[in-house]
Amino acid sequence: MIRRPAGRPSSSEKVIRDIKRKTRKQYGAEEKIRIVLDELRGEDSIAELCRREGIAQSLY
Repeated sequence: MIRRPAGRPSSSEKVIRDIKRKTRKQYGAEEKIRIVLDELRGEDSIAELCRREGIAQSLY
Protein backbone atom coordinates (compact mmCIF):
# COMPACT_ATOMS: atom_id res chain seq x y z
CA MET A 1 0.00 0.00 0.00
CA ILE A 2 1.38 3.39 -0.98
CA ARG A 3 1.33 5.99 1.77
CA ARG A 4 0.44 9.51 0.68
CA PRO A 5 1.35 12.72 2.48
CA ALA A 6 -1.34 13.88 4.88
CA GLY A 7 -2.12 16.99 2.84
CA ARG A 8 -2.93 15.15 -0.43
CA PRO A 9 -6.01 12.90 -0.37
CA SER A 10 -6.08 10.02 -2.82
CA SER A 11 -8.53 10.06 -5.70
CA SER A 12 -10.68 7.39 -4.04
CA GLU A 13 -10.93 9.48 -0.87
CA LYS A 14 -11.98 12.46 -2.97
CA VAL A 15 -14.65 10.40 -4.77
CA ILE A 16 -16.05 9.13 -1.46
CA ARG A 17 -16.12 12.65 -0.01
CA ASP A 18 -17.91 13.97 -3.11
CA ILE A 19 -20.52 11.19 -2.94
CA LYS A 20 -21.20 11.88 0.74
CA ARG A 21 -21.54 15.58 0.01
CA LYS A 22 -24.03 14.99 -2.82
CA THR A 23 -26.15 12.44 -0.96
CA ARG A 24 -26.65 14.51 2.18
CA LYS A 25 -30.25 15.47 2.65
CA GLN A 26 -30.72 19.21 2.46
CA TYR A 27 -33.75 20.82 4.03
CA GLY A 28 -35.23 24.03 2.71
CA ALA A 29 -36.60 26.74 4.98
CA GLU A 30 -40.17 25.51 4.54
CA GLU A 31 -39.24 21.96 5.51
CA LYS A 32 -37.40 23.14 8.62
CA ILE A 33 -40.38 25.22 9.69
CA ARG A 34 -42.74 22.29 9.08
CA ILE A 35 -40.61 19.97 11.23
CA VAL A 36 -40.49 22.44 14.10
CA LEU A 37 -44.23 23.12 13.88
CA ASP A 38 -44.93 19.37 13.91
CA GLU A 39 -43.06 19.11 17.19
CA LEU A 40 -44.80 22.13 18.68
CA ARG A 41 -48.19 20.52 18.02
CA GLY A 42 -47.14 17.83 20.48
CA GLU A 43 -48.63 14.92 18.56
CA ASP A 44 -45.33 13.02 18.44
CA SER A 45 -42.27 13.02 20.65
CA ILE A 46 -39.05 14.58 19.41
CA ALA A 47 -37.52 11.12 19.08
CA GLU A 48 -40.38 9.90 16.88
CA LEU A 49 -40.28 13.06 14.78
CA CYS A 50 -36.52 12.78 14.24
CA ARG A 51 -36.81 9.11 13.25
CA ARG A 52 -39.59 9.90 10.78
CA GLU A 53 -37.65 12.79 9.21
CA GLY A 54 -34.31 10.94 9.26
CA ILE A 55 -32.43 13.48 11.36
CA ALA A 56 -30.38 13.10 14.51
CA GLN A 57 -31.88 14.40 17.72
CA SER A 58 -28.74 16.45 18.33
CA LEU A 59 -29.40 18.31 15.06
CA TYR A 60 -32.98 19.02 16.03
